[in-house]
Amino acid sequence: MNYKYKLVAAAVAVVTLAGCSDGAERRRQANQDFNYLNTQPLESWTLPSDAQSAQVSDYAIPSGDYRGAIGSGVDIRPPQQVLALIPGARSLQDEDGVTLVMIKQEDLTDVWSVTRKLIAEQNITLRSQSADVLETDWISWNNEDEDTEIGSRYRIEKSADAGRYSYRIMLVDWREGGVEQTVSADNKERYSILMTNLVTSRYDEQEREQARLRAQELIKQIPISMGQDRSGLPVIIARAPYNVFWERLPEVLGQLGFTVEGRNRSQGVVEVQFKSPDDEFWADLGTQPIELENRAYNLQLGDLGNRTSINITDTDGKPVTEQALNSLAPVMAAAIERANKG
Repeated sequence: MNYKYKLVAAAVAVVTLAGCSDGAERRRQANQDFNYLNTQPLESWTLPSDAQSAQVSDYAIPSGDYRGAIGSGVDIRPPQQVLALIPGARSLQDEDGVTLVMIKQEDLTDVWSVTRKLIAEQNITLRSQSADVLETDWISWNNEDEDTEIGSRYRIEKSADAGRYSYRIMLVDWREGGVEQTVSADNKERYSILMTNLVTSRYDEQEREQARLRAQELIKQIPISMGQDRSGLPVIIARAPYNVFWERLPEVLGQLGFTVEGRNRSQGVVEVQFKSPDDEFWADLGTQPIELENRAYNLQLGDLGNRTSINITDTDGKPVTEQALNSLAPVMAAAIERANKG
């Protein structure tokens, strides 16, 4: 069963299904020779009969049975990391797989639902399934870091014991080029995390879409008025939470002659270019024109809990006049009201 799922690079820059690359070996191995493998074994140092040995332990190599890859078997690819896309969840890794521990039963229920939805969307065959356990058939990956097509099977479990809400993914079988092989620790870790990240990325995508839809509903009831910030300076006040107003602000601005050219959510900055519509537009909207020149501006949003403040500065950081803000507030309110009627 071929698993064809493609994510943006910022999410999981690991798998493409366009075919194997000739540079796979180069991506996994160090770009140098392995002559050190031909190093002669160490020999005991024979001292002259009349000499006394003096030893220091600074450079002594502890004795022991050290196991691990050497030479071309050393994988230099950066390790996979579990993406932190589920708020409050902790990821735990062991030799068998990845466990996500969540703080709420609802989160576990949502992740399990996303898993089943993902399996159905990608036509992944299940060998067995129950209320708490899913075991997949073979999932195929063509990874540019691998020499051949990779096949893997997974066991996915959920549990809610004593208030601990756990979701677990384990790689149980492995094959390369259609030939089953023993699962190595490195491959078990890498491909268990990869599968986990596909699920959590799908979960994050779903949450963002639901937030967008909630924002669309909430924006219909957002009053706009003039107010003051914590310093007593005039600002526009939108009576809606920051995350709600942030999602819909570009749409509102786009109706009023503003073109959004950049946004930074963490800083609350929206870079815009303003070009005032014609007189017919303002007459149809039922407001006076915005008293701003046709030029670039920055909108600064502030999080006030259940409200959002909006201020405007020019590109040099100089605030626009209170008169200009007063002209924008009723225009934004009218645009939102017209959108509600539409």
